[in-house]
Amino acid sequence: MGRQPLWRRVGFIPQVTYFKPAGVRLAQSQEICLAIEDAEAIRLKDFEGLEQGECAQRMNVSRTTFARVLNSARRKIADALLTGKAIRIEGGNFEMAARRFMCVNGHEWDVSFEEMINTPTQSCPTCKTPTIMPIWPCNQAGAGAVQEDAAEEDVIGKRILSVSDKAFGLIVR
Repeated sequence: MGRQPLWRRVGFIPQVTYFKPAGVRLAQSQEICLAIEDAEAIRLKDFEGLEQGECAQRMNVSRTTFARVLNSARRKIADALLTGKAIRIEGGNFEMAARRFMCVNGHEWDVSFEEMINTPTQSCPTCKTPTIMPIWPCNQAGAGAVQEDAAEEDVIGKRILSVSDKAFGLIVR
């Protein structure tokens, strides 16, 4: 029996979690599932342009594990793009690098994963009020999903971005 995989640390969960080829009905499309840590590897290496060692350190994995995750993610994306499959981003084996909290007075702050484990947040660091709530996930950009071909979509509540002429437009508006 193999050992349990380590949790990969991620710093961002995308708001748009579904991509599909333009002109293909949702019910007719095949899907590729991209895990949250796969998307994080793509974000760190290809979007942020970090070196592989820095990416591995941020995800709390070895360089060889990071390379495996990155290659797997790129292979899944290439398969989807070249064969007209939809991409769903969900699941995986990950932990958030930080968590955002907010107090009743409106102050917001981030707490690292290690800090949460060692000394759980009890009150707001600014006003010391004990009435706080987590805002999860932290560090999300954008305020909504882009929907093209809206008349074609009959699914309510899914974040969908149709891929057309935009070389896989990983853009959240």
